[in-house]
Amino acid sequence: MKGLILAAGHGTRLRPLTYTRPKPVIRVAGRPIIAYAVDNLTRVGVREIGVVVSPKTKEEVAAALNGEQSARFTFIVQEDPQGLAHAVRVARDWLGDDPFLMYLGDNLFENGIGDLVAAFQKEKPSAALALVEVKDPRQFGVAVVEDGRIVRLVEKPQEPPSNLAIAGVYAFTPEIHAMIEDLKPSARGEYEITDAIQKLIDAGKPVLGVRVQGWWKDTGRPADLLEANRLLLAQLEPRLEGTVEGGQVVGPVVIEAGARVKNSRVLGPALIAAGAVIEDAYVGPYTAVGPEAVVKDAEVEYSILEARSRLEGVSIHGSLLGVGAEVKRHDRRPRTPSLILGDLSRVEVPD
Repeated sequence: MKGLILAAGHGTRLRPLTYTRPKPVIRVAGRPIIAYAVDNLTRVGVREIGVVVSPKTKEEVAAALNGEQSARFTFIVQEDPQGLAHAVRVARDWLGDDPFLMYLGDNLFENGIGDLVAAFQKEKPSAALALVEVKDPRQFGVAVVEDGRIVRLVEKPQEPPSNLAIAGVYAFTPEIHAMIEDLKPSARGEYEITDAIQKLIDAGKPVLGVRVQGWWKDTGRPADLLEANRLLLAQLEPRLEGTVEGGQVVGPVVIEAGARVKNSRVLGPALIAAGAVIEDAYVGPYTAVGPEAVVKDAEVEYSILEARSRLEGVSIHGSLLGVGAEVKRHDRRPRTPSLILGDLSRVEVPD
């Protein structure tokens, strides 16, 4: 069985972070999101993984997977993303006649995808989909299930027929390719994988729905990234490889090799990546500080600081700092902030 990770989307809901970087390479709990997809695929025995990328982001996605030795990667360029079924069509030659797992590269699963794969291999349906109950299914593909079989699929319905959302991972036999060949674009202008699967159902082919056990996160929005970061850091095993000079480290904290904590309090679960510097600062729970980032004379909690970001002289909570971003205090009067913000940025200034 092959794996197909889709990583060519524009990530519009995460702008401005995704203006310059593809969403799958954003770090959550110290690792690129796409690395967790690779983990879940290799745990079920998948060693051949195709990664669908855009021509603009291929190099960054490849760099994020550099060093992942558990699988062999083939990068498949999708010039213009036109839906999930279109991505499968673009990967058709590479997939050949093998069954495959299609994995949306921005999805995270607490307990992996073993249950889905086990059901697919045991019952041998034409397709199997991971499903999860959600409060608002209108932003997802929605399934109607009878006796474990999916009988109807609807893509992002305004009036959902159930609360079962497709959770971002699919198992397919090669039968899906014939369903995609003559597929027409949806009202959204995309080639929907739900439409292709519905064609399987209409042809009398069995399609399984397998409930996700444990939590599942679609990291499409900033709040989702922070929540995923919290959930993953909650599983952290303490590890001290960097240096701690004065201060206090409490709870499950990872301080990677080359990181330096000086005269600071770090309260876990928290991760301080290689090369980061924490000085005269407080790093609170559910915070991931990226490689070579600096937190100096500052306080931060429940946040993600990407590589080479800098926080100095201020306190933040529930924040995302992109690569090389800086937040500093100034002592000039009047005490009004001086800001340089990209499109769709957001700043909250207290009274």
